[in-house]
Amino acid sequence: MALILENIAKHVSLTPEEQALFLSKLETNTYKAKTLLLNAGEVCKHSYFVNSGILRSFNINDNIVEHVLSFACEGWWISDMYSYFSEKPGQLFIEVLEEAEVLSLSKENQEQLYLEIPKLERFFRILIENSLVANQQRLMDNLSLPAEERFEKFTKKYGTLVHKVPQKQIASFIGVTPEFFSKMKARLLKK
Repeated sequence: MALILENIAKHVSLTPEEQALFLSKLETNTYKAKTLLLNAGEVCKHSYFVNSGILRSFNINDNIVEHVLSFACEGWWISDMYSYFSEKPGQLFIEVLEEAEVLSLSKENQEQLYLEIPKLERFFRILIENSLVANQQRLMDNLSLPAEERFEKFTKKYGTLVHKVPQKQIASFIGVTPEFFSKMKARLLKK
């Protein structure tokens, strides 16, 4: 539980009583690799904090091609934000890539925490703002940067994942085919 409290302390300061209340609203689970925490078409009722392991969010298009939207490793949050906030069925799957300990916070408990600990509303607003900025930057990068530069940015942001997740998922995240990614990676290794 120390990791999530450190995560919160980066943005707001909680008293010991507030920390205890916050922690009481979380559910802790351990999941095996390939476990789906959310399926496309379901309403996302939780946000997830990764204590250990790796998760990803992705969708599958009509041609059965996966598109990775995000990865979450230790100390990161993940959710289907559209579904979570709109309370409508979403388009994302959330999958455990390697065995993970995950803390989940229900939307109902989050709303209750806003009333009982108003500064948590500020904390989650900051998370959402940071996510919006990161997603906008990724969209701009995908529109304007060559694949090599997108991969370099990926390795800077997710350095530990390069050797832990399948190359086809990294390729999907940076917006290239697995075949192109393999050739590009071979070229980069020759440099």
